[in-house]
Amino acid sequence: MQLARSNPKSRLDGLTWLVLSLGVLGAVVGFFMAMSSPPDQNQGFVARIFHMHVPTAWMAYLASFGALFYSVAYLVRRQAHFDRVAAAAVEVGLIFMALALLTGMLWARPTWGVYWDWEPRLTTTAILFAIYVGYMVVRGAIEDPELRAKAAAGVAILGAINVPISYMSVKWWRSLHQTQSIDLTTGKIMVDSAILIPMLVNLAAFTLLYVGMVRLRGIIAAREAAQEEA
Repeated sequence: MQLARSNPKSRLDGLTWLVLSLGVLGAVVGFFMAMSSPPDQNQGFVARIFHMHVPTAWMAYLASFGALFYSVAYLVRRQAHFDRVAAAAVEVGLIFMALALLTGMLWARPTWGVYWDWEPRLTTTAILFAIYVGYMVVRGAIEDPELRAKAAAGVAILGAINVPISYMSVKWWRSLHQTQSIDLTTGKIMVDSAILIPMLVNLAAFTLLYVGMVRLRGIIAAREAAQEEA
């Protein structure tokens, strides 16, 4: 009996391990840089949370656009690989969204006096998190692969629409949340180098971790699909 050939997309390659390893190393370096940074003039040592909070929030946005790209690619090309990568992007993105919400709450307690306030940035971020939880619910509730992929793609597109609203909310509405640390609309940097450098190191590390985890989750999903087909 002839053995079935393994799908190249289901193989754990060296690049995935390399990206993950560099991400872990960078995260360790970024953590120690954050913990050794001097206190902020206004917020003291509480500002160290920003070294972790801002990069996780950016990763949440990156995950949204990654899911959007691969969801649209699936709707156009109808290839299951695109659907699997979109699902992986959302799954990993949910981790970073949860971390962004958690670190934001830890910063809010000593700064605002409460862990949570329904101001625009927090509300839109919570909505984005809920949308992607709904994405996972949709994938688990629909058995037909094609219908599941189409429905999930629609939810992913809806989530991506919320990203610019969340990002610009601190400018469009009066908000307790401070303005962007790096304003992409003007190119202005709102923090000093003592905060910026560790923040960028963590951003680079989390980006590598995100890419590596999405690749790893996509490989696992490809193996699961191959087993179902067999």
